[in-house]
Amino acid sequence: MKNHDNQWYIVFCKPRGEELAVTHLENQGYAVYLPRLMGRHRRLGKWVERIEPLFPRYLFLRPRDETQSLAPVRSTFGVSGLVRFGGQPAVVPDALIEELRARQDAAAGMHLQRTVFQPGATVKFVDGPFTGLEGVFSQETGEERVIVLLEMLGKMNRLKVDRDWLLAAA
Repeated sequence: MKNHDNQWYIVFCKPRGEELAVTHLENQGYAVYLPRLMGRHRRLGKWVERIEPLFPRYLFLRPRDETQSLAPVRSTFGVSGLVRFGGQPAVVPDALIEELRARQDAAAGMHLQRTVFQPGATVKFVDGPFTGLEGVFSQETGEERVIVLLEMLGKMNRLKVDRDWLLAAA
């Protein structure tokens, strides 16, 4: 299958196969864009930063020129196939790729997940002196501290606490 317009296409990857697909597609001469996110996740009671795909199992691919075929993509390690609509590969506008790149942190080369909780979200204390209580997330105040509104003694109190003490309430 030959391209006629040198567009960006969407590649559907095998589970956790994005990095493998990027390596092998780049080795074949394709331009590949895998938007990544620096996210925070709770592991063993602590928040840890982890780099993960912004769109799990998807990446964007552009042939090097109009003559490079898309046919080898489906048999590339880590790839399940091209996303298709009506039998035709899905095309992504250049403007979308440019916008995604513009929104990523320039120094880190990826998107940064700045907040773990949204203001107004109900959170549950899983550590510290308030374990078992629920409060309302207000804002982040620093690297590891947040402000939570907690009802005590008949009024809402603003508490600055360790972010690791909290989980989203179910």
